[in-house]
Amino acid sequence: MRILVVEDEPQLNLRIEQALEGAGFVVDVAFDGEEGLFLGETEPYDAVVLDLGLPRLDGVSVLHRWREQNRTMPVLVLTARGRWAEKAQAFDAGADDYLTKPFEMDEVIYRLRALIRRVSGHSSPEITCGPVRIDTSQGRVWVDGTAVTLTAQEYRILSYLAHHRGRVVGRSELVEHVYDRDDDRDSNVIDVLMGRIRKKLKADIITTLRGQGWRLEAGGNAP
Repeated sequence: MRILVVEDEPQLNLRIEQALEGAGFVVDVAFDGEEGLFLGETEPYDAVVLDLGLPRLDGVSVLHRWREQNRTMPVLVLTARGRWAEKAQAFDAGADDYLTKPFEMDEVIYRLRALIRRVSGHSSPEITCGPVRIDTSQGRVWVDGTAVTLTAQEYRILSYLAHHRGRVVGRSELVEHVYDRDDDRDSNVIDVLMGRIRKKLKADIITTLRGQGWRLEAGGNAP
């Protein structure tokens, strides 16, 4: 899953970035409202962490602009402002959740995971597809009750497909959501990783639709 962090305080921005990367997310960062607005307009994100007190363009204005352009990614607002009226303003602009500074990094991670699940239509952190069980809160995978070890990139691919199970996910979409902007986005690597995932799962739950992409089947038995 790909996250945008818009926070002007360099040390806090770095701490959030490192915490999210440690939790398995792909992270892009911005340090002012104009940069954050541009990235949110032009890049596909699964969620955004947005500070309200930003230079050049405040967070509420950024959020208004995104929503006016029908950018629907869930947004977790960070604020040092304790007044409810200011939090209400953020919700009116289109925020999905908020945290008041200071906060625990683990709470940022868990709130983002919950937002992404809800947007994808999953109420539970565990997603089951046939014999495969994926714990999205812990980043763990089991097949018929036996733990399976995936690399970070393999897990990102499987997790993204699981959050969108039953829907065809195209190659370009998958690349956009599992690779950092600065990575070498050789889409052919996806085929190699998909082969490794299938081999490790030993379960026919991923359907390949030639020329279209891949679909994770809810009940397994993919051709």
